[in-house]
Amino acid sequence: MAKITTQQPKTIKVTLIRSGIGTTERQRLTLRGLGLTRLNKTVELKNTAPVRGMINKMIQWVRYEV
Repeated sequence: MAKITTQQPKTIKVTLIRSGIGTTERQRLTLRGLGLTRLNKTVELKNTAPVRGMINKMIQWVRYEV
């Protein structure tokens, strides 16, 4: 019997929609880790568990597309 696997998209597009001013140092470092340094900057990242976790922590500051 063939094994059925669900394919996830290989990349996620993430856009910074709110400024990191006024956030904690840890939150700013998370934004830097995602590669987001300016407002409206969009980066394309691999769809991995650590990246999804970082996006979930910063959900009010970013918009993402799968």
